Amino acid sequence: MNKSHRGSVKLEDCEIIAHKKYEADQFVLTLASDYISNNTKPGQFVHATVSEKLLMRRPISIMSVNSKENTFDLLYKVVGDGTRELSKRKVGEQISVMGPIGNGFNFDSVKRPIMIGGGVGIPPMVALAQQLNLKTQKPLAIFGSEVEFPFEMEITDKSYPFIENPATMSLLHEWGIDCLLTSNSDFQGVYKGYVTDLARDFFNTLSAEELKEVKIFACGPDMMLKAVKTLASQLNVECELSLEEFMACAIGGCAGCVVEVETETGKSMKRVCVDGPIFDANSIFQ
Repeated sequence: MNKSHRGSVKLEDCEIIAHKKYEADQFVLTLASDYISNNTKPGQFVHATVSEKLLMRRPISIMSVNSKENTFDLLYKVVGDGTRELSKRKVGEQISVMGPIGNGFNFDSVKRPIMIGGGVGIPPMVALAQQLNLKTQKPLAIFGSEVEFPFEMEITDKSYPFIENPATMSLLHEWGIDCLLTSNSDFQGVYKGYVTDLARDFFNTLSAEELKEVKIFACGPDMMLKAVKTLASQLNVECELSLEEFMACAIGGCAGCVVEVETETGKSMKRVCVDGPIFDANSIFQ
């Protein structure tokens, strides 16, 4: 394990407080944990046991925390045997959870954070949005999905040059954060296209001075992250990317989730679990 994480990752049995199903086999799982709900940084994840039938844990990004209720939320989609078993778990049962794991986003001094999430890459962006300071920061979230979005949506009365009365994520709307949605499917109030298409249209509305305040944060499939990196490079803005990899131990011991990263001393193999999952965009996808 990375030395910076020693003593910060806890193993505990967490009670299921709620387990809500959304369209397209997507679920939000609410778990009780004093420690995780009060010690999680946006961008971190947990390693959870899904059932007694499967010994291997699954890494799942933390979507939000409630420090008053001492709970945290996980958004996941059923894509295999592990998540299918997890979807069967009931309220009142306990799940063995290890976390929080990984580093977090560097966002405190950013004046205009732009959060881009694609599919199951949306949760870390919601986690980041929850921790922003709206008195000093002017954020925008851009979420993309090719299936129904896994949360409540509402149509706003806002207008942009590229879309009128856009749909938004109700939760972020409650937090006072602007959120735009995009898809290649036809959904009411949703921009037609990829997240980078929508992001580019939005950036075209900013002045040169406003662009200097921007930092992009993104999580999603590798192809999307590569496109976001290219966009950030063209705009000459800072960018941090959250990677997703298959993991066995999730604490750096197995080295099964390594990726090539460009460092000051040259190329190096880094573990996504404990050296990441957040990396500077300029250091990856070379």
